[in-house]
Amino acid sequence: MDHVDCIVAGAGVIGLAIAREMARRGMDTLILEAENAIGTGTSSRNSEVIHAGIYYPAGSLKARLCVPGREKLYRYCQERAVPHARCGKLIVATDAEQEPVLASILANASACGAGDLTPLTAAEARRLEPKLRCTAALLSPATGIIDSHALMLALLGDAEEHGAALSLNTRIVCGRIGGGVEGGHIVLDTVDSTSGQRFEIATTRFINAAGLGATALAGSLDGLDPQFVPDLRYAKGNYFSVAGRAPFSRLVYPVPEPGGLGVHLTLDLDGVARFGPDVEWTETLDYRVDPTRGERFYDEIRKYWPDLADGSLQPAYSGIRPKLSGPGEANADFIIQDAAVHGVEGLVNLFGIESPGLTSSLAIADHVAQRLAPKAS
Repeated sequence: MDHVDCIVAGAGVIGLAIAREMARRGMDTLILEAENAIGTGTSSRNSEVIHAGIYYPAGSLKARLCVPGREKLYRYCQERAVPHARCGKLIVATDAEQEPVLASILANASACGAGDLTPLTAAEARRLEPKLRCTAALLSPATGIIDSHALMLALLGDAEEHGAALSLNTRIVCGRIGGGVEGGHIVLDTVDSTSGQRFEIATTRFINAAGLGATALAGSLDGLDPQFVPDLRYAKGNYFSVAGRAPFSRLVYPVPEPGGLGVHLTLDLDGVARFGPDVEWTETLDYRVDPTRGERFYDEIRKYWPDLADGSLQPAYSGIRPKLSGPGEANADFIIQDAAVHGVEGLVNLFGIESPGLTSSLAIADHVAQRLAPKAS
């Protein structure tokens, strides 16, 4: 039976960042990806926003990892020439009743160390974005956008440069704890989806970064107490693009709504506007976008962009968030489980890594590596 120092399940942005960090710390690292390419799930189906760290409860993992993660990510993008832009964001109140929410966001951002938020009057906001309608706003200059696929290619390149290997079309069927030749090993039973060939591989360190499949994978590990495998819910987010160019140079977010941050306006690196995501609870991984959902976007967008023309929205794409909270429940924090929680040495499970996962990816990688490989080689 083959053995490697470290196996990472999932070649999304989180798995690739962790694999890069483990390889940099001298671990013989193997990345197992069930699909035929990297980043085909949540990592490539999001707003591609570098978040400032404004909304998350102070002291939460999301707050603690987003702020340092954002700065690590900006530095990494500069060093590795990953396309990105620190374009800034406006969080807007569109009526007087929403203005106290802006004050609470400002206070929370300060408590999280996110900093740099500037309160604006409606007139000050319109001087920045003349087509914007609002009664007040917050300016976040630390918010940006990124080419997520270019980021993943850079992370993979770094990981491979430090000796990591990627195996695509490789699905983990199940695993067992302590089933290796030596005590403490984790043995994985895998199948090549192209040939159907199965093989076993043992590792001392196993990181479950399988995103939408993370809970199912954890549940397949014989020797992991099921009490440590949370329920996962799928929150689909649909995006629509606008025909032509929107007259904005910054992102525009309404005040948050239950389950998400509202139908916001984001920009890609070519300046094309995208609107979304909405929140559509689902039980299947179906990425089709129902064109009729766009009709309900118009009223929400026109609260801050009244000039949006009829018929200008068209379906773009969708993504699915791996959420640990359901409809009507408070947003759950990231779960990053290690032996201190579940008692299995060498195993780290990552559950519910939704936004700000991309922004936090390098900080998450450090967090995991400190638990499995604290000393760099």
